[in-house]
Amino acid sequence: MLKKRKNVKKIAGVLLILIIFSGFYAATKDIYFEIAKNIDIFTRVYKEITFNYVDGINPSEFLRSGIRGMLQSLDPYTTFMDERRQEDIELITNGKYGGVGISVGVRNDKVTIIEVIDGYSAQRQGIKAGDVIFAVDSVEFSAKNYEDLSSFVKGEPGTFVKIKILRHGVENPIEYNLVREEIQIKNVTFYGFVPENSNNAYIRLSGFTRTAGNELRNAINELKSQKEIKSLILDLRGNPGGLLDVAVEISNKFIKKGELIVSTKGRDSTSIKRYYTTEEAMLPDVPLVVLINENSASASEIVAGAIQDHDRGIIVGTKSFGKGLVQTISPLSYNTSIKITTARYYTPSGRSIQKIDYSKNNKVISNSDSVIASAFTTDNKRIVYSAGGINPDSTVEQTKMPGIMLDLLAKGFFFEFATAFIAGRGETANLPGDDELFDEFLKFVKSRNYKYESEEVKQLEKYIVNLENDKNYLHLVPKLNTLRNDIEAINSSNFAPYKDAILAELKSDILGRILGTKVKIEFSLNNDAQFNSAVIILNDRITYNKLLGITGK
Repeated sequence: MLKKRKNVKKIAGVLLILIIFSGFYAATKDIYFEIAKNIDIFTRVYKEITFNYVDGINPSEFLRSGIRGMLQSLDPYTTFMDERRQEDIELITNGKYGGVGISVGVRNDKVTIIEVIDGYSAQRQGIKAGDVIFAVDSVEFSAKNYEDLSSFVKGEPGTFVKIKILRHGVENPIEYNLVREEIQIKNVTFYGFVPENSNNAYIRLSGFTRTAGNELRNAINELKSQKEIKSLILDLRGNPGGLLDVAVEISNKFIKKGELIVSTKGRDSTSIKRYYTTEEAMLPDVPLVVLINENSASASEIVAGAIQDHDRGIIVGTKSFGKGLVQTISPLSYNTSIKITTARYYTPSGRSIQKIDYSKNNKVISNSDSVIASAFTTDNKRIVYSAGGINPDSTVEQTKMPGIMLDLLAKGFFFEFATAFIAGRGETANLPGDDELFDEFLKFVKSRNYKYESEEVKQLEKYIVNLENDKNYLHLVPKLNTLRNDIEAINSSNFAPYKDAILAELKSDILGRILGTKVKIEFSLNNDAQFNSAVIILNDRITYNKLLGITGK
């Protein structure tokens, strides 16, 4: 009887296994059938349109627009990278490319050199910020074909490129024959003791390419060789992120060996990966503040989240971007690649900081872990929350620029003035007094017939348009137009209330051109509300410990 029962149990177990695997097989079979069926449909639609549409079709662009449309149904980070974007992969992973060492943008419809990187051919041969690119290898460039510029300037290291520029105050174009070199993008864009006579180190980290860990290590060692580091501010503001393993390496400089930094989870629970610190920390106990803002994303949030969850330092600034998705780049045929979101990442306490739930109301996605705001605890039992980015321990808003300052910046007036100022005086000139510099800028702005259209004026214009369509109020339109013109005149001529802000921007730009990025950053920190708040917190150990949930010390 007992033997019979055992046989029944064995048979039941075998049947259960068969049922499970038959269900798995059926589900897998259904997926492959759906894939095959829809590929067939897609191929037939593609061929029918390509051969029979009323107008001629570019087969390559047509198919790739279909690929891009398909990927847009997922999330903005899953993208197709064609032959023209392969250099972007090298830049994303290794932070390097073949070029001449310039950053370029459009200013007043002119392709303008915004920054010249120290040590490369453009800087060595005399190209300056503010120069306008007129032609590259005999091809003329303007705002209309600006997007094509990169493919002309970048190329194989050791090859040459001819760039013809227009310079303020110089009548004829200047032609440079520049050698392309391997340009290494710096992740650590500044480090030093700020304030100057203090023992507070300040490091600005702008990216997470492959060399970021070594750059940070070298910066810390250089600072240690100068004097003792008694506190540190790590600035991750505006840092869009980069490589996940580099974020772990950066965290390891401050968090002791063996601690969990981040976990990633793919489509199923078997794909969970955990990343721990593997080396002894360089600064395991030095009081630390990490600065973040709404543009600190991805790897920046991994670092900030790990430091916050382990109560290793204070997070100061504004809430971060909220990108908790991990991408993997897979090569395809014909020198193309695809960047796919393959996992979500979680801070040591287990929270996801992903802000936007791309699966919500998305018919393409069949199942997903929803983004839900939940409470978690740090090592010191402080409450932190998932979803929506990293919340600072001390929220400090930057001083908002007046609308007229933002308008002047957007239209390039400060940049243009600095270019004209240096062209007229030379790079060895001293800055004039505040009143003289301010008056010179006002004359410059006036000579450009500057008009500032405030939000109030924009709203008034909309109101005027509405009244023009109503006969009852038509007689008021001329009066309102007069009022609008009066407001514009006052806004465009009354710069006195913004004198300090204008002078700060002018000095920062001019000093940066003459003395370099280091001086520009040091100068800008003087008026940086978030940086100054960080210094105050670090100088007040009671407040610092209280924010970290440390008692009795």
